[in-house]
Amino acid sequence: MSSITTSAIDTPVRRSVERTCDDLALLVLGVVAIVAGLTFRDYGLGWDDYTHAEYADLLLRMYGSGFRDTAALSFANLYMYGGGFDVAAALLHKVIPLELFATRRLLGAIVGLIGLTLTWRLARRVGGPLAGLAALLLLALCPTFYGHMFMNPKDAPFAVAMVVLMLGLVRLAEEYPAPSPRTILIVGTGAGLSIGCRILGGFALVYAVVGFLPLFIDELRRNGARETARRLAHVLYVLLPGLVFGYLLMGLMWPWAILEPANPLRALTYFSHFFEKPWKELFGGALVSVPDMPWSYLPTRFALQLPEVLLGLLAAAVVGTLMSLSRSDVPARRKTIFLMLTMAAVLPLVIAMVKRPALYNGIRHFIFVIPPMAVLAGVAFARLMDWLGENRRPWQPVALAVFAFGLLLPIGEMIRLHPYQYAHFNYIAGTVRSANNLFMLDYWGLALKQASEGLRNELDERQEVPPEGRKWKVAVCGPQRPAEVALGPDFAIGWDSVAADFAMTLGQFYCKGLTAPVMVEIKRDDVVFARVYDIRGRSISSLLATPAP
Repeated sequence: MSSITTSAIDTPVRRSVERTCDDLALLVLGVVAIVAGLTFRDYGLGWDDYTHAEYADLLLRMYGSGFRDTAALSFANLYMYGGGFDVAAALLHKVIPLELFATRRLLGAIVGLIGLTLTWRLARRVGGPLAGLAALLLLALCPTFYGHMFMNPKDAPFAVAMVVLMLGLVRLAEEYPAPSPRTILIVGTGAGLSIGCRILGGFALVYAVVGFLPLFIDELRRNGARETARRLAHVLYVLLPGLVFGYLLMGLMWPWAILEPANPLRALTYFSHFFEKPWKELFGGALVSVPDMPWSYLPTRFALQLPEVLLGLLAAAVVGTLMSLSRSDVPARRKTIFLMLTMAAVLPLVIAMVKRPALYNGIRHFIFVIPPMAVLAGVAFARLMDWLGENRRPWQPVALAVFAFGLLLPIGEMIRLHPYQYAHFNYIAGTVRSANNLFMLDYWGLALKQASEGLRNELDERQEVPPEGRKWKVAVCGPQRPAEVALGPDFAIGWDSVAADFAMTLGQFYCKGLTAPVMVEIKRDDVVFARVYDIRGRSISSLLATPAP
């Protein structure tokens, strides 16, 4: 246990509790690995999957040609993102006997498991073994994070990269002004991975500059301005090799970023403005243009999608951090660490609420704030248990039972929603049953995989074959690539519902409910995620519903 987190006397009982927490954490990671290994194939393709796979091929062609083939540097808008995950998936696909998109799902699970492990280690370092175990449970049983780690090729890997960087910054605060070579390497690796995934990795610079203020103020009081400046200069100097390594790592993942020094800033400017034709998204029961989302979009979605136990402990942790800043009995390093973690958890949301960029797809672009939220919540739980042990010991079992009950709620939802955990809404929102008419659920169209499999099975059971000389024709309301991959070469996929045999629609507001026989219905918790209709012999001009003004 870190010396900054406790002053308790080391006893055999305490050591036994710590070993138990660590053993349980390893057990949790093992269970998650087994479940992920058994279920990763269940997760379908999203809107962006096929395009990301194409981006990986272009990057590999560029590397293989000695940078003569530069098509990757102008492909769609993906050249403004790093392609590390995509390239890794393409290379992994070459060596394991799995279909490409199954390989991408498997790699997503592996990266997510790494993120869980690092979050455990970070929370354990900050708050001890119980905090580590609690943070691990809170993150592993956060349906939004768990669901995204399988199928989100940008935001989930970015969240894991940011955990690496936060671990490095925490170690830097602990070891300041003499960071170890390992800490320097972790900081550089985290910086390279995070910015190499998304330019938003630059947020960490703000976390560090502001977060280290309590430590710098304490340094000024103790050592004076000249010595404080000297120590800071020394730290920046010894960090240089790690940062150079991080820059090279960023360039490997995101080659466009290093073609010109200003390119990362160009990407930041590009993504600060909405870059697509505006569309409307369901928010609070109203259709709102995504560039015009209210400031309440993110706080509302976080409040309604994160597990209740995580929200409660997070609120306590944020309040505790802010109160500790004015307390003289709290060490400066501790203030710095918790201020950085608190900023990592809430600052991006505050900036978005103030700047009001285009917001859509729920909280997927902000998945990277959930791991630091889990760390803070885990530490808050460990502190509560310590306080109860010293002052209200009979209440410890009650607190533990409440925490366990809080974890059971999302477990039940994750099982019921599988494999659409990313669409989860908590009991404050009334689960997906109540949220269905207020918010978009399966906005990435994952249910088209199960709908496609259901259509194939239904046709096999009926022993039906397509008309002679052509394939079955399926009109799709939603992303077409997931249906195309899941259905295979025996089906022709398109938008034209007039000449189609079947209509496949998502359960979203923009897809019509058709008056036609339903062949397949994908439901979770009494909510329709997708349907397949038999529209042979029917005249259906469009699958799209007209949004209300």
